[in-house]
Amino acid sequence: MNSCKTILIVDDDLNVLEVLEARIFSAGFKVLKAVGARDALRMLQEQHVDLMISDMKMPEMGGMALFKEARLIRPELPVIFLTAYGTIPDAVRAVKAGAVDYFAKPFNGQDLLKKVNEILQKAPQEPQEVKQKKAVSSDDRKLYMGRSRVMRELYDLIERVAASDVNVLILGESGVGKERVARLIHSEGHRHDNPFVAVDCGSTPTGLLESELFGHVKGSFTHAIRDKKGLIEAAHGGTLFLDEVGNVTPEMQVRLLRFLEDRKIRRIGDVTEIEVDCRVIAATNSDLVEDIEAGRFREDLYYRLRVVTLKIPPLRERREDIPVLAKEFVETFSKIHGVPTVKLPPKTLEWLSTYPWPGNIRELKNALEAGVVLCKDGVLSPSSLHLTGLPEIPLRSSSNSDSFSLEESERKTILRALKKTGGVQKDAARLMGISRRAIHYKIKKYGIQVSKIRSQANESK
Repeated sequence: MNSCKTILIVDDDLNVLEVLEARIFSAGFKVLKAVGARDALRMLQEQHVDLMISDMKMPEMGGMALFKEARLIRPELPVIFLTAYGTIPDAVRAVKAGAVDYFAKPFNGQDLLKKVNEILQKAPQEPQEVKQKKAVSSDDRKLYMGRSRVMRELYDLIERVAASDVNVLILGESGVGKERVARLIHSEGHRHDNPFVAVDCGSTPTGLLESELFGHVKGSFTHAIRDKKGLIEAAHGGTLFLDEVGNVTPEMQVRLLRFLEDRKIRRIGDVTEIEVDCRVIAATNSDLVEDIEAGRFREDLYYRLRVVTLKIPPLRERREDIPVLAKEFVETFSKIHGVPTVKLPPKTLEWLSTYPWPGNIRELKNALEAGVVLCKDGVLSPSSLHLTGLPEIPLRSSSNSDSFSLEESERKTILRALKKTGGVQKDAARLMGISRRAIHYKIKKYGIQVSKIRSQANESK
């Protein structure tokens, strides 16, 4: 019974997450881990969760703020808080506001599991058809709103691909929505009732990726204190999504190729093979053909992954969709933050449609959410967007300009973000609405000297 239930655990401490995961997984539950509140909110929008266990004190957004926003997404979701002595009053307020319980640290793991089982036994069962409707989040649908021909053609391809079981390779810049497309393919296919397992090959340390993907047996290496099912095995019957597959090491490429050829895996330290039936969708913002020519990526693996290739256009190539997307995002964020629906005047829509959006839809969403929070009179103006870190005057490029002008616009945007953050790359990435991995790649691509920017920032202090 427990294997059908999914528990989301939220903490900014990775060690705490590991301990909680081991305890809850051993009791037969499916576990989702979120490093902080923002990550948790994203998971709640994208996946079905039966119960959430969250730390009360976290940077950027604490447990109480997470609870309020989570209720807007899932009003019925049971929540248990873990709290240190100093934040017990906050946890008590959360319980009065609707959370089901809290445990003071250090807590007894058996008591926590007992409470989890009590809550889930009382929780009403959600009809299967409702779960299926939630499988595709509203954000997934918003990705395809608009009038652009390229997106209508892409959606038509997605519908046709979803009906099959072929491997799919999704290409596109950072922030265009590659994982959204992968989830849409899964949810509209015949495997939609089974797991969708996403693996971030770019951010997972090389030493851990093999264990994460293939699993291990107890005692196979230091700290292997129990058998662990790998993410490939966890995707049995469903879909395995390999995000940023271009970052996989040559050694791991060999193992992935072998799995794709015979659909069998062997856990680290084990001697038996396990058959796995899952669909494989991979995504990357890298030029894999260039990587093959440079000897960084195996050609045979490339052809195994790209039975069908889907290329998601950057936002600057579907500008006619920006006003539609902007209105939908502003309406959503107005509801989330509990303010009257913010208005988007024609001048702002024109500004949004002119800006190059190097961070694509992710950057657009982040800018509009910040704009909704910062605007004072209920009207989102270009000056309000400037407060979010965007330039006052959008960078324009003529219709007959080549790719260099777009790249130069992107380079200047990255330079502005780095200067604004004193050369701190993670802050600049957050400001632009792109991942740390993406900004590292672009800094290297454009030869930007971050150390020089930091020196200038220190001198000006």
